[in-house]
Amino acid sequence: MNTRIIGPEDLNMAVAALARGELVAFPTETVYGLGADGLNAEACRLIFAAKGRPADNPLILHVADPVDLAFLVAEKIPPVAEKLIEHFWPGPLTVVVPAHPRIPEVVRAGLSTVAVRAPAHPVAQALIRGLGRPIAAPSANRSGRPSPTTADAVRVDMDGRIGWIIDGGPTRVGVESTVVDCTTNPPTLLRPGGVPAEALEAVIGTLSRGTQAGPARSPGMKYRHYAPDTPAIWVKSADPDQTMRLFEDFLPSWGSVAVVALEPILRHLPADPRIIARESLGTDDQSAASRLFSALRAADRRQPDRIVVVWDMMAGLGLAVTNRVEKACTDKVEP
Repeated sequence: MNTRIIGPEDLNMAVAALARGELVAFPTETVYGLGADGLNAEACRLIFAAKGRPADNPLILHVADPVDLAFLVAEKIPPVAEKLIEHFWPGPLTVVVPAHPRIPEVVRAGLSTVAVRAPAHPVAQALIRGLGRPIAAPSANRSGRPSPTTADAVRVDMDGRIGWIIDGGPTRVGVESTVVDCTTNPPTLLRPGGVPAEALEAVIGTLSRGTQAGPARSPGMKYRHYAPDTPAIWVKSADPDQTMRLFEDFLPSWGSVAVVALEPILRHLPADPRIIARESLGTDDQSAASRLFSALRAADRRQPDRIVVVWDMMAGLGLAVTNRVEKACTDKVEP
């Protein structure tokens, strides 16, 4: 299969491809999504084949407007979902609601619920409106790999697996949407993401925290995700001096390393030839979220013995970054 990269000016070609049951990678404000007609079961099955995605990992349906949710919900939209939608749509928030029977089982992974969001990106919005149907879309990468935040990252993972990539430039948020299950009381945070938990709780009160027990009710809960090919180690630290001491203790056993960290950490690392790359996450939680996946991919390209991610922040988007770092790494070092 030939993979063709097009610009937003050729959106009509992408809409036609989706209508034919083909796959199209497209930008959202979070990461690039791998889209199919969300009401076409056969097209949605192609997503799982292209990504190598487990069949029990549900997909998110993308809609253009809040009014579109009524078509996808069984009975009534939960009031908590309505309140969240009012405050955070369009944007990086996914709500889990009771699913209407018209939604293909493959999208729901056999569950009675469905995950839905309205992306805040002009290309994504135009694509959904052009198709006139919800678009099912996980991240446009091979399953388990770091999510793509550029069209080129999509190409690296999906070249020859899909027909179309829309290049809309780098994504803004950089981590996937926050997912909230609105069918539980209290509502449950299933996946931290582009809307901080603090912002959600300011609107609806305390959130319960999801676990990995039982069927996955949301993407990002059950399987290893976001991992580079090179083994990655999480150094759980936010203190430059403490990190320096940890590197002095562990670097001899790590071999060559590419370090992914905030700028203050990178500036305090030892001048050691075994540190062959230093990939910056910027200076705060927002820049870290937007740069994490591209930094992991850049570190991977240097082919070190280990990638070392230095990170310890739980506030704001820091919780989402922590979630991705924890799933990407196979080992952890703490003070």
